[in-house]
Amino acid sequence: MTIVRLGYVAMSKYVKNASPSQTMTFKQFETIRDREAAIRKLERISLDNLHNTLRILKHNRASDIFFYRLTSRLIPLANHQELLDWHYMKPLRKKLIEIGNYVKQHHMRIDFHPDHFVVLNSIKKEILKNSILTLRMHYLLLKRMGINPEHRCVIHVGGKYKETERSLERFIDNWMLVPRTIQQMMMLENDDTSFTLDDTLFLCEKLGIPLVFDYHHHLAHHQKDNWTENWERIVQTWKHSPLPIKMHISSPKSKEQMRHHADYIDVDMFFRFLKEINGSVPQIDCMIEAKYKDAALFRLMKQVGMREDVEVMDGGAFRLK
Repeated sequence: MTIVRLGYVAMSKYVKNASPSQTMTFKQFETIRDREAAIRKLERISLDNLHNTLRILKHNRASDIFFYRLTSRLIPLANHQELLDWHYMKPLRKKLIEIGNYVKQHHMRIDFHPDHFVVLNSIKKEILKNSILTLRMHYLLLKRMGINPEHRCVIHVGGKYKETERSLERFIDNWMLVPRTIQQMMMLENDDTSFTLDDTLFLCEKLGIPLVFDYHHHLAHHQKDNWTENWERIVQTWKHSPLPIKMHISSPKSKEQMRHHADYIDVDMFFRFLKEINGSVPQIDCMIEAKYKDAALFRLMKQVGMREDVEVMDGGAFRLK
C-alpha cells in the first residue's frame, strides 16, 4: 500500500547552535564603512548558514529523515537592490557542492518554500520583478548543489485583491513572463485565506504545475468540504514529475486559532487524511509544518509506531496497511 515519508522545515530542535537562517539587515550592512569588509561579513554568515544546513542534514541522515525543506534565508541580502553587483554564488560554490553531494549520496529530497513576498500575480511590476529575481536565486542554489531543480520550489498563488477570477487570470498572464527553467521548478499550494484547493487546481491543470495539497489550509478555507472528489485530479498534476507527490501537514493550534500551526501534529487528524488516499499513490511525501520541527516528526513517528494499521519502515517513513 502507500508509503508515507515525513519531512520537516529548516530548523532542528535537537542540533544546537545550528541556525541556517542567520542574517544581517541592510542597516547593519551600512554601518560597516568598508563596503568590501561588509560583503565579506555577508559571505561569512552565508557560509555559516550552509555549514549548519549540512549539520542538520547529517542529523537527518542519522535519524532516517530523507525529506527536508531548506530555508530561503541562506544568503542574507542576496537580492537587495543595493547589492546586485555582489556575485554571492562564487564564494559559496564549494559548500553548495558539498551539500548537494551529501543529499545525492543519501537519496534525500530537499526543496524550498520562499516567503510570502514572492507574489507572481501582483498588480505591481516591481513586486513581480523581485519575485522572479528571488525565484532565480533558489534555482541557482539548486543548480550549484548539482540538484535537479524540477519541482523543488512551492509558492502560494499570491494576492486576491478582492477579485478571485481576475487574480487567477493575472497569475496566468504573469506566468508567461517567468523564464521556462524557473517555471519547471515551481509547485503551487492552496492557502488558508485567499485561494482554495479548487482555485489552485484550476491554475495547476491549466499551466501544468504540480499541486501541493495542504490539508490544514483546506479545512480552514474551502469551497467544497469533500476534498476527496478532487484527489485524483491532484494526483494527475504530478504525472510528469520525477518526484513523488507532496503534501503539507499541520494541525490547528486551537478551535479559536484555526489557521495557526500547532507545536505538534494531531495524529488522528493526519490519519483521517491518510485513510482516504491509501492505495491511490505508491508514495506520498508529507512535509510537517509544526512549530516543534523535527521534534514534532519524532513524536508523530512514536505515535505511528503504536498503531496496528501501519508498518514502520525507519525513523521517518511507514507503510499504510
